[in-house]
Amino acid sequence: FSLTGKEALTHFPSLGPSTNAAQGKVHVKQCDLLKLSRKQKRLCRREPGLAETLRDAIRLGIMECQYQFRSERWNCSLEGRTSLLKRGFKETAFLYAVSSAALTHSLARACSAGRMERCTCDDSPDLENRKAWQWGVCGDNLKYSTKFLKKFLGQKRIGKDLRAKVDIHNTNVGIKAVKNGLKTTCKCHGVSGSCAVRTCWKQLSPFHEIGRLLKLRYDDAVKVFSTTNDAVGHSELANPQRHSYSPKHPASPRSTDLVYVEDSPSFCRPSKYSLGTAGRTCSREGNCDSMCCGRGYNTQSRLVTFSCHCQVQWCCYVECQQCMQEEVVYSCKQ
Repeated sequence: FSLTGKEALTHFPSLGPSTNAAQGKVHVKQCDLLKLSRKQKRLCRREPGLAETLRDAIRLGIMECQYQFRSERWNCSLEGRTSLLKRGFKETAFLYAVSSAALTHSLARACSAGRMERCTCDDSPDLENRKAWQWGVCGDNLKYSTKFLKKFLGQKRIGKDLRAKVDIHNTNVGIKAVKNGLKTTCKCHGVSGSCAVRTCWKQLSPFHEIGRLLKLRYDDAVKVFSTTNDAVGHSELANPQRHSYSPKHPASPRSTDLVYVEDSPSFCRPSKYSLGTAGRTCSREGNCDSMCCGRGYNTQSRLVTFSCHCQVQWCCYVECQQCMQEEVVYSCKQ
């Protein structure tokens, strides 16, 4: 399961009021529309609500990826993504990480929102679901999410397949990023706001924070190769540039590092990986020189309309005028 972009363009039939049998057929059809392996489709059909959650996760991951790379040469566009996923670039590492993070996040939220039949609120020992619903708070069920995700992705230890090891490593980086953002939130109930009674629940960080963290991991991604560890008798990822106590066994990347195996293309010109940067808007003081790859940029003026001179009118609405101003836009040359 990864972000190819094709799934996000698929329109699912809506789950409107109908019989349970009809809803079941719609759910199965939604699973069949997704690009999943045979095993994943089987799991999807057995989990009512999962297809909608997968679609939400795909959309969430794509939007966050495009937001984080909006000012980069590679802007996480859907074009070329299938080819990217076949390689071992830094960009591929980010796609695997943000994909697994979005799925982990969406599953946990779907459980707490009651959109999944087989899971509910976080089942922490100090939290009773009945009280959580009574007070209108329900913990994000990360425990169920991560357990189900490992079964859904079918992760196994791969012998000497370097790419498989790298993909699994980066997938786990995404899951860890979501786990690191889990925090306990409490609400006090008592006379005059005292904390005589307190309800606590688990809450995930907003996905923007997770995306920002993964972008930092991308910026510091580690190039690796496969080496055999004589002590345990199997191959593992190694980074020759990281300090190691043993020259024969270069240090392994950290579990939070995004890893890659081959250098990325420039993304300046159209290729099977991207459309290039021609025509992309940029900031003259910021990233035009880098994004335009030395080709220069065009300058264009345009008039934009915006709301101005707004005033609050009694009682309940805001009245604004429409103003126009000239805006200068910079875009990369061909």
